[in-house]
Amino acid sequence: MTAGADHRVLSVPEGLAGERVDAALARMFGLSRTRAAELIASGHVLVDGSGVGKSDRVMPGATLDVTIPSLLDPLEVVPQIVEGIKIIHDDDSIVVIDKPVGVAVHPSPGWSGPTVVGHLVAAGFRIATSGASERQGIVQRLDVGTSGVMVITKSEHGYSLLKNAFRNRTVDKTYHALVQGHPDPFEGTVDAPIGRHPKHDYKFAVMADGRHSVTHYSTLEAHRFASLLEIHLETGRTHQIRVHMSALKHPCVGDITYGADPTLARRVGLERQWLHAVRLGFLHPDSGDYVEYESTYPDDLAHALEVVRDAH
Repeated sequence: MTAGADHRVLSVPEGLAGERVDAALARMFGLSRTRAAELIASGHVLVDGSGVGKSDRVMPGATLDVTIPSLLDPLEVVPQIVEGIKIIHDDDSIVVIDKPVGVAVHPSPGWSGPTVVGHLVAAGFRIATSGASERQGIVQRLDVGTSGVMVITKSEHGYSLLKNAFRNRTVDKTYHALVQGHPDPFEGTVDAPIGRHPKHDYKFAVMADGRHSVTHYSTLEAHRFASLLEIHLETGRTHQIRVHMSALKHPCVGDITYGADPTLARRVGLERQWLHAVRLGFLHPDSGDYVEYESTYPDDLAHALEVVRDAH
């Protein structure tokens, strides 16, 4: 990702006569050899008006025409108002939001889309400065493809108390998931360690050497093709519910990554997993009172659920 560029034209000095282009470039512009080679390979370097290879030699007096794109930091927080983020609660210590699908919580390498942190900065919220710069104030995360309620801290005091509450598992995290088929038993606990998938690094899987992961579920509604579950997370691993439901052979409807039926996903009109963070309860960092916040199903999930309810 680049933004803007530095364009320079210089003559090769006598002292660099016969040097390789990448070495000459590195010395003349104060770049690393690797960066110089990248610029040459991407066509950003011309010698006397022509493209070159990194191991070509330069002659004294030759004209080096170099464009150096400035690199954007992938972790930089870009202030941007995000359509669809709703503020559920706001006070001096915390802000509770309803996160739509397609929004990451914070910047990360490989993600150039909208973020919760970027929205809050653009909307004028002061966020706690604790945590890595791109994750300041963040005490929990929801996947890009998961919607629902989440809390961000505004005060340093709030950050430390809630960070510990999540770490010590004293926060009540309730999700609803529409899963394929009917889990047997209707109510149960999945206690299975989760680690990175050995073949696909964008996925996770139940792995013997994974991290301790516990999911409690109960069936709210059972329909012909799918069941609506209420899920309480004891631990908070990446993709935990999706991995555990897939391991039970009841993946979230629409979750093609974890083995859901694409035909059913099309039938109910889903382009993501049916998974929503419906409730979040914790001790408020200022008052010490137990507070609970809720989020209703977004339109795509509500529609899919109606289709499943109406299927006979």
